[in-house]
Amino acid sequence: MATINPYLSFNGNCEGAFKFYKSIFGGEFEYIGRYKDMPGEQSVPDTEKEKIMHVSLPIGGNTVLMGADSSEYFGVVTKFGDNISLSISTEKEEDAKRIFKALSEGGKILMPLEKTFWSTLFGHVVDKFGIYWMVNYN
Repeated sequence: MATINPYLSFNGNCEGAFKFYKSIFGGEFEYIGRYKDMPGEQSVPDTEKEKIMHVSLPIGGNTVLMGADSSEYFGVVTKFGDNISLSISTEKEEDAKRIFKALSEGGKILMPLEKTFWSTLFGHVVDKFGIYWMVNYN
């Protein structure tokens, strides 16, 4: 079965926002990584190094609030109103491929479903209704 979690994008204030959410929901961050933590083959300018690449905060049951700072350096600028994605994680590779393909039909692929340094498969798509989806398989 797949799980779906909200993924929030920010313009440099992700860390402050997630400290705020942590003060409300409690708990501990499962992960907090910065752009400077990326593998060596990817150079990152000093202006981007301390920005949040990914953070995850469990907020109950099976729900994890996730987020990141967007980065103009990587070609992404957050515009509020389209800064929330639904992140779906599948247990099977074929489910990730099927879901990504279906969500892509009539939509726009922002990042193809492919291997990344953080995931066996990851893709980002806007479906035909304008909803942003991140599809993951590990």
